[in-house]
Amino acid sequence: MHPMTKSHLQSAFAGESQAQMRYRIYADKADRDGFPNVARLFRAITFAEQVHATSHFQVMRNEVGAALTVANAGFGWGATAQNLAIAIEGEEFEVDEMYPVYKVAAELQNEPGAVRSFTWAWEAEKTHAALYRQAKTAVEGGQDLQAGTIHVCAQCGHTLVGEAPDNCPICNAAKARYRAFA
Repeated sequence: MHPMTKSHLQSAFAGESQAQMRYRIYADKADRDGFPNVARLFRAITFAEQVHATSHFQVMRNEVGAALTVANAGFGWGATAQNLAIAIEGEEFEVDEMYPVYKVAAELQNEPGAVRSFTWAWEAEKTHAALYRQAKTAVEGGQDLQAGTIHVCAQCGHTLVGEAPDNCPICNAAKARYRAFA
């Protein structure tokens, strides 16, 4: 595997792994703040981040070593609205800066597994940012997020509120691959 692709996979794996833990902490805080649907959204997207981390790890196989380092800020937790702002910032960084660069580099290095993993995560992160923005607007208005069942594709991490589609719009996985967070 090209060293740059390996480095990008390691960075993405570390970032997704850290996002999982951050979102679990934020979910607990949202519960304590009286926003159970926001907490459920955090937990659902925690699963999606696990899907991304797992995909990156599988591409790397056993090449993940002690070199997993990523500069990360915002590990503390505050009010739910503040946590949502940090989550939005992280998702938007992945959408706007990280995954586009990683995907292009993997394409140039002819690494199809990494291209697929980065592309799926990139597209799913767009849905996460949008959902977090909706939740933040609700919380800032003193309301919980109005959300029915949240579905997450176990193959790519696509996340939506409501009924799962027959096929995932990102990876084309069957409806049965969606995990429900009710």
